[in-house]
Amino acid sequence: MIVAQADRPSRGGRRRELLALMAVVLLASVFPVDLFPSAPQGSRGIDGQLSGRQGQVLVVRVAPQGPSAEVVGKFLGRTIPFFGEPGLGGATGYTALVGIDMQDVPGTHELLVETKGPGGPQRFSYHVLVLKEKFPVQHLTLPKDMVDLDEATLARVKAEQEQVRVVLGTVTPDRRWTTGFIEPVQGTISGAFGRMRRINGQPRSPHNGEDIAAEAGTAVLATNDGIARLIVDHYFSGKGVFLDHGLGLYSMYFHLSEILVHDGEPVARGQVIGKVGASGRATGPHLHWGVRLNGARVDPYALVHLSFNGVKTAGR
Repeated sequence: MIVAQADRPSRGGRRRELLALMAVVLLASVFPVDLFPSAPQGSRGIDGQLSGRQGQVLVVRVAPQGPSAEVVGKFLGRTIPFFGEPGLGGATGYTALVGIDMQDVPGTHELLVETKGPGGPQRFSYHVLVLKEKFPVQHLTLPKDMVDLDEATLARVKAEQEQVRVVLGTVTPDRRWTTGFIEPVQGTISGAFGRMRRINGQPRSPHNGEDIAAEAGTAVLATNDGIARLIVDHYFSGKGVFLDHGLGLYSMYFHLSEILVHDGEPVARGQVIGKVGASGRATGPHLHWGVRLNGARVDPYALVHLSFNGVKTAGR
């Protein structure tokens, strides 16, 4: 069994902090190392330790004894599906992407993995140390009518939120992606993920995606293979596309000026799905790029920097 973690992209002083952190946890056998179960198969025990900051993605691999028909994890109330991959000697290993939500409570939590197969059920139990990320605070002043919504607009926003909730709560069983993830557009990255916002002095929900500034009309690419699961024109996010990559992984692209795919359309990695715009509540042309992983709001750049089989994926 191998456990690996993806780092967030380096941004100024955060890179130095991250490098220092990695050096410490490597010595403590917490970050990417080979871990082997310390408890007999089929029994409950701590089989390893993982660590990551709020908004990051962990790559977790397990190697059950014998073939398994199903491998599923549970972490902080979220269901984590695993997918099979050939391993050494022809044995099948199972891999999952585990998202740490931007607001998961710091501290140690359990990731419990259960397998079902001809040889009987097996269990793997891990300690996951969630580290607090230092998200900045942003103060915004906007026109009153953009903040205090009238009754009709509020009803529209609630209906749109419910529509999104239903779609993101649907887990399709097929993994659509088979290679690394890419940036959807090249531009100026704002570092907005996780930013705590106060609008006109009122606290609002944190920013759950990354903003990339680019010229209006710039092509927006699919970060990986998937299905266009939802096409919207919402009050806040404007024209947007939701891509379903399978196994509870969704990517979202908002504030588009134009959408070039349709609901239910298969989409290939790198395919142009829209163009940068400023639709919805936006002050200028940019792409809001978000990722939801089995309900966890994670930094989309955590996908770009994922490591599989010891090799980091490239940007483009």
